[in-house]
Amino acid sequence: MLGLDRRAARITWTVLFVLLLFVLLYLLWHTIVVFVIAVLFAYLLSPIVDLADRFLPAGTSRTAALAIVYVLLIGLLAVLGIVIGTRVAAQAAALAAKAPDVLSRLATPGELPLPQPVRDALPSILQQIQEHSAQLLSYIPKAGLQVLSAAGNLIYAVIVPILSFFFLKDGRRVFSATVYVLSDYVPKPMLEDILADLHLLLGQYIRALVILSAATFIFYGMFFALLGVPYAILLASVAAPLEFIPMIGPLAAAIIIVLVAGLGGSEHLLAILVFLGAYRLFQDYVLQPHLMSSGTELHPLAIIFGAFAGGAVAGVMGTFLSVPAMATLRIVYRRLRKSRQEPRLAPTPP
Repeated sequence: MLGLDRRAARITWTVLFVLLLFVLLYLLWHTIVVFVIAVLFAYLLSPIVDLADRFLPAGTSRTAALAIVYVLLIGLLAVLGIVIGTRVAAQAAALAAKAPDVLSRLATPGELPLPQPVRDALPSILQQIQEHSAQLLSYIPKAGLQVLSAAGNLIYAVIVPILSFFFLKDGRRVFSATVYVLSDYVPKPMLEDILADLHLLLGQYIRALVILSAATFIFYGMFFALLGVPYAILLASVAAPLEFIPMIGPLAAAIIIVLVAGLGGSEHLLAILVFLGAYRLFQDYVLQPHLMSSGTELHPLAIIFGAFAGGAVAGVMGTFLSVPAMATLRIVYRRLRKSRQEPRLAPTPP
């Protein structure tokens, strides 16, 4: 009709649809991220909600278990804020008050407990800072706007738990509706296998990250306190949430710890470096594989590539979501490959 080939028209419309889908995903990126974080938060709370639901009388709505868990969570956050948050704030204030003294010590790097190459490089670094001081000062208003923007995003701290509440409450219906909608395009058995693998992946991934973050806070805080490292709780509190960012987060935490400890006058820099290296080996090769044994099974090179690619595409949030995104693609690929191999492996009838 009208000289158009039906097959060419179908391919053209498919390409346009895919391009439109990518544009739509780009425009809705922030909304999608909020929903993904809400799903991960729901997976984090799911075992606790299931446990609370078992102790409630039979026939009680799941909403009651959700309400109990949310009240306990708010209470726990309040206690942690009082016990740990006050100490972190006090140490941060002490570090800020000591900043002028640290800057004055930078003028005489020979007195700092730093390796010789670092001490030799400090004068040139300070000279560069002085030469570009005007340019650096011009960034202060921009930095202030970025801080205000981040403060505006604090509303997501309220939206995410609300969305997670509905995911936990109606998760089974969401699963059934997803299978019903996609079953017209994907064979239902394969779709259910993919969703089951994703369920296992997301649950283990977010719980493993929380456990790794808590372990980092405990081990770092105990070691720094025993060693007498200044601002021990503050440094542990900085390192713990950075565990959520693959590869880049722990490296940034290690740099911050060494700089603050060295400029703060600690005499145990070598011991700190040995501890950071030993703990990273323990976490990467013992604790993390145990926690994620049935979830993410990615090669370290793939994780590094995903972290940098995600950061280039979507910043810190892209780095955080890079591992589950790559693991999801791996799951889909394995299931598609398995579905194609099954017919060939089937016995031929006589």
